Amino acid sequence: MTKQANLGGTFAFPGTTMTVNRMGYGAMQLAGRDGGKLVWGPPRDVSGAIAVLREAIASGVNHIDTSDFYGPHITNQLIKQALHPYPGDLVIVTKVGARRGADGSWPHALSRQEIIDAVHDNLRNLGLDTLDVVNLRLGGLTGPTDEPFQEPLTALVELKQQGLIRHLGLSTVSPRQLAEAQAITDIVCVQNFYNVAQRTDDGFIDALAAAGIAYVPYFPLGGFSPLQSSKLDDVAASLDATPMQVALAWLLRRSSNMLLIPGTSSPEHLRENLKAATLELTDEALAILDSIGVEAE
Repeated sequence: MTKQANLGGTFAFPGTTMTVNRMGYGAMQLAGRDGGKLVWGPPRDVSGAIAVLREAIASGVNHIDTSDFYGPHITNQLIKQALHPYPGDLVIVTKVGARRGADGSWPHALSRQEIIDAVHDNLRNLGLDTLDVVNLRLGGLTGPTDEPFQEPLTALVELKQQGLIRHLGLSTVSPRQLAEAQAITDIVCVQNFYNVAQRTDDGFIDALAAAGIAYVPYFPLGGFSPLQSSKLDDVAASLDATPMQVALAWLLRRSSNMLLIPGTSSPEHLRENLKAATLELTDEALAILDSIGVEAE
């Protein structure tokens, strides 16, 4: 597959050498589902997972989001198997701050030693000497919580000073937590739960855009009510598109600092997702989509 001419434009991280296409790829879904445990164990089709990764790169994706607690370890090992040695323009963003319980749970792992171990696990399984960006994962699944994070962030800063990390980001955080983190170190990106129906971060996104900090939303179709989903479906049908394509196109239009990481283990769905970068949203469609967000407030 040849590279697409347009993947939503590009975003340059201020103060870094990193420029990425705004349509990226989230690798979480590459891991398997064993016994009902999400993102657990190897995929059913290893060759298919490798094919998806290679097609993403061939299509122009140069931003991959991952973590060593996906699998655990499996997703990063698949990325290494599929893509190493990595293209020079590829930016791999990973996360630390959680671990996997034997029951498939996602408990926090925020002690100094857990952070150090997680960074070295990511380095080893990705086959890297330095990680491009490491996000410190805080909060819950869909929102921030008020918790101390100085110990894990300080550990990450020390690893950055050792040359093991180039840049740092935060995941599932509030504006106050970002400000506290910025008093300790530079932050290049924030990754939070946000979509056309879940608009809590509207003001946060605008402030981050003004500061040149990337915003990476996850769950582009998460948290919709049945009525909101119906409206999204109607817009998609009117544009001869899928609901996911419409949701992604709306996010790209929402702000220039928005970087998308839709995930899939299917080459067909990958191609569908990437086409969202060229989907034109009519004024009527935008009005309907924006009304979903207003209703959610």
